Amino acid sequence: MKTLIIINDAPYGTEKAFNALRIANQINKDFPDTEVTIFLIADGVNCAIPNQHTPNGFYNIERMLQLSLNKGSKLLLCGSCLEARGLKEIALIEKATISSMAELTKTIMESEKVLTF
Repeated sequence: MKTLIIINDAPYGTEKAFNALRIANQINKDFPDTEVTIFLIADGVNCAIPNQHTPNGFYNIERMLQLSLNKGSKLLLCGSCLEARGLKEIALIEKATISSMAELTKTIMESEKVLTF
C-alpha cells in the first residue's frame, strides 16, 4: 500500500507538521510494508531546514523526519515553494529530494491514502 502525507504548514507555530509526522512514524512502525511518502509544500518546506534548535522537552521536526526517513519513508519538497521562500540553494536535511507539482500529482494518483496537513 502507498500512503502520501502532504504537509503545508511550517514546522512550528501550529502542530500540523508534528501530527503529520506522528502519523507517518506510527504507520512505519505498525505497517512496515506500507510505502510512505512525505511531500512538503508551501511553508511546509521549512520542515526540511536542518539544525533548528528547539527548547528542551519540545518536539523537534528534524528528528521526527529523520526517524521516518530511517524507516524507509521518502521525503519530497516542492521546488517552486523552496524558490519562493529563498530556500532553493540552502542545505536541506539528508535524504530530502527537491520535487515538482508533476511528481506530487503522480504520487497522489498512485497512492491509496492521501493525508493533508
